[in-house]
Amino acid sequence: MWRVRPDGGRPRGRTCPHAAAAHPEPAPLSGACLDCVARGRHERRLRLCLTCGHVGCSDSSPGAHATAHHESTGHPLVRSMEPGHQWAWCYADELFLEPGGGRGPA
Repeated sequence: MWRVRPDGGRPRGRTCPHAAAAHPEPAPLSGACLDCVARGRHERRLRLCLTCGHVGCSDSSPGAHATAHHESTGHPLVRSMEPGHQWAWCYADELFLEPGGGRGPA
């Protein structure tokens, strides 16, 4: 499960009603951003959609396919798939999330 990360750059008291709905986590539909692969790129900064399991590249990649997926579907949450990273992002509420409350992400 996820909770809003205490973050000095965000107003206190903001909540994310989507965080509770991101459990259980869906299995990734792929091990790469397939939009990038189709263009001959292999991005490493991948994000997993916590609604459907779509894998897209981050906003720091030329395609920003994770954000494009959110914009086309309205799916609000992604988590980083980078090794050692334990955070998620809610596009709808513009908040970082961290593991917390019960079992963490897989």
